[in-house]
Amino acid sequence: MQADDMEVPIINNVNNNCNKQRPLPNGRDVFKNLLKDWESSMESPNLEFEYGDTDSLTAELSEIYSYTEEPEFALNRDYFEEDFRSHVRGRRWIELGQEQQRAYVMRLLDALEVTDRDKRLKVARAILYLAQGVFDECDTDADVIHWSRHNVFLLYDMGIFTALLELLSMEIDNNQACSSAVRKPAISLADSTELRVLLSIMYLMVETIRLQTEDDRPEWRTAREAFKTELGSPLYNGEPFALLLFTMVTKFCSMNAPHFPMKKVLLLLWKTILFTMGGFEELQEMKVRGRERLSLPPLPEDSIKVVRSMRAASPPASAMELIEQQQQAKRGRRSRRSAFVDSLEGDSPFPKKQPLVKQDSLDTYNERDPFKNDDARDEEEDGEEADSGIEGEVDPLDRDVIIQPPPPPPPLRPPTERASLPKGLPWAPKVREKDIEHFLETSRNKFIGFTLGNDTETLVGLPRPIHESVKTLKQHKYVSIAEMQIKREEELQQCPMTLGEEDVDETPTEILYLGMLPNLSQYVIALLKLLLAAAPTSKAKTDSINILADVLPEEMPITVLQSMKLGIDVNRHKEIIVKAISALLLLLLKHLKLNHIYQFEIVSQHLVFANCIPLILKFFNQNIMSYISAKNSICVLDFPHCVVHEMPELTAESLEAGDSNQFCWRNLFSCINLLRILNKLTKWKHSRTMMLVVFKSAPILKRALKVKQAMMQLYVLKLLKIQTKYLGRQWRKSNMKTMSAIYQKVRHRLNDDWAYGNDIDARPWDFQAEECALRESIEKFNSRRYDKNQNGEFAPVDNCLQSVLGQRVELPEDFHYSYEMWLEREVFSQPIQWEGLLQQAQ
Repeated sequence: MQADDMEVPIINNVNNNCNKQRPLPNGRDVFKNLLKDWESSMESPNLEFEYGDTDSLTAELSEIYSYTEEPEFALNRDYFEEDFRSHVRGRRWIELGQEQQRAYVMRLLDALEVTDRDKRLKVARAILYLAQGVFDECDTDADVIHWSRHNVFLLYDMGIFTALLELLSMEIDNNQACSSAVRKPAISLADSTELRVLLSIMYLMVETIRLQTEDDRPEWRTAREAFKTELGSPLYNGEPFALLLFTMVTKFCSMNAPHFPMKKVLLLLWKTILFTMGGFEELQEMKVRGRERLSLPPLPEDSIKVVRSMRAASPPASAMELIEQQQQAKRGRRSRRSAFVDSLEGDSPFPKKQPLVKQDSLDTYNERDPFKNDDARDEEEDGEEADSGIEGEVDPLDRDVIIQPPPPPPPLRPPTERASLPKGLPWAPKVREKDIEHFLETSRNKFIGFTLGNDTETLVGLPRPIHESVKTLKQHKYVSIAEMQIKREEELQQCPMTLGEEDVDETPTEILYLGMLPNLSQYVIALLKLLLAAAPTSKAKTDSINILADVLPEEMPITVLQSMKLGIDVNRHKEIIVKAISALLLLLLKHLKLNHIYQFEIVSQHLVFANCIPLILKFFNQNIMSYISAKNSICVLDFPHCVVHEMPELTAESLEAGDSNQFCWRNLFSCINLLRILNKLTKWKHSRTMMLVVFKSAPILKRALKVKQAMMQLYVLKLLKIQTKYLGRQWRKSNMKTMSAIYQKVRHRLNDDWAYGNDIDARPWDFQAEECALRESIEKFNSRRYDKNQNGEFAPVDNCLQSVLGQRVELPEDFHYSYEMWLEREVFSQPIQWEGLLQQAQ
């Protein structure tokens, strides 16, 4: 994963193009050009993106269908109307009363039980048309959504979901269809017709019932809670519904069922977990309640609100700033001030006492630095990374060192807007208990000469400033739920008999983890395989899995227009798969971490061992701006627009133009999810942080900072922060703007030496030892909590003679017929040497 090969030609090209403008005539032109660059960077607006659990309802409903499935909308309508007119003549569906609609749905439910496969498919298509909102009787998109919601709750109330689940299980176990698909040289849309219809209905039901609106009827609210409990409980063959979908994923990735429509399966799996476990806001509420139960202090802030209120930083340096950096470096030993004064002599518009100092010049001027050549391994990357620094502030006027314009021009921002800027840093600082212990241990060694172990209270013999430091650290001490869980687990391992068994709440997360545990590694590897196949940076290989089974038509396109449409559909298909997998993995990690830290750690370890870290870095090793602004969608073909409005004539020009949105919501959502997953895998893990360094993630992540979206920049800066101490002094000096942005946007750990790296020599990279120690703790946890058949040394033993003899023992039936013979043979006829027994006892 060499990022060097990608960036160097770009920089050289920029330099060659910009060198034609040199030399610059005078200081006035320098100022004008720089001001023009700043104004152009300020004109590029921030991405108006609001991160949430999902996109809008219409967008989420449209993504379940591929554009190649468009003809099937009319097919569903025709099958419904054919059956509906034979039973209800002269009336439309929306004109029927509630009881008449229920009676017709009951008739469809009975028809699902026929043995004829084709008849079952027609009935399923009629049910799908109802779930789609009887669009032929509607005039607007809102009408379709309204009737879809009405019909979905009706279908659930009549028990359609349970019937569909039985049919889905039959299709999964259909060995004939699986073997036929395995032998086929090319899988197409026709191979997964039944599965696609069933999964589409189930997806519409889960997604529609999941969303709560203000005008919901009371019976709908009751149905939502019942459906949520039903999906999260082990009601389907002793396992939750999500586990059945996980089984479909592993079966597909093992090449045993290549015809499974993976996009629909992944979307349904994601929405099922989102529905049963809860989204990001529910997670925050669960975290608050969990801290209350453990008697921990409340959270210092609401992280969701803080992130949403943050502003994006300015984009990376422009080509003009690159030239200025090169000019500053070539000036050698001349001071910055004298170099600037000399460049402005003549017709400078400024007094000489007002210096024009670029912030980069403070970083690039390092001729007299005695430590310049200490880190030779970083010198190769400095040239390619100096161009992509990030401004510390959103506006140039808010920086510490700024260009001071002449008095006549008006300011770029009104004073009132500057006065309304929030003061201070966005996050409250945090300190861990072990950080306080480490600080006191170092202080005692320095001033007293010995330590007191884990004692954080005794301050005898330490000077007054150390007392004040400890007081400040304790004011910001933060104890997480995970730390309490680890402490509790250690106590249970040490005292299994005195503490007794642990009471485990049967939450949906706990039920799902228990079901996933036996095959957890298979599920993780399967999801990463699909993510790799859908990533835009992946190259086509003959042995890779085919994720296009539910998008390729039976007949391949023959015209240019059809080829363009299919190309857009394939790219959109891959983007939706990446979106579903990234959101699914992030939700799983967050819920498992809140449920128990070791459940989170085992999934994280499986992800790391399956090369999730380099996979995510490979995903970002692309033109991320192009990916986020991709136009792989055809608005007129999206549901429900395509079934309500007249279809305009598609042309090559209209397909190339795409939509008018500034960015693609799902792609930006996927990028943020993957960055959050990468943060969760590497946080507080030294060996995994070193993997980021080894894979040269810094230039890859820095390119992602070009996206002007505050939340995405925050998680990129977090990943850069944890590895800055290992990148070397030269890297830090060449990237001071990035360091400044980290300081402003990322939470502070008061005694974290992230910006200097003075303690890195004391921490060798021992990946195997760190991961093995973690795996040992995980296995002890799983064995203690979930291994019910263990015969360990701490198994309880009944030593009371009366209770043992008083227990009722179940004897076999034949013993009742022969017990008298057994007594005679084994007891009465056997001589007992009582003296011998007494002697043996002594």
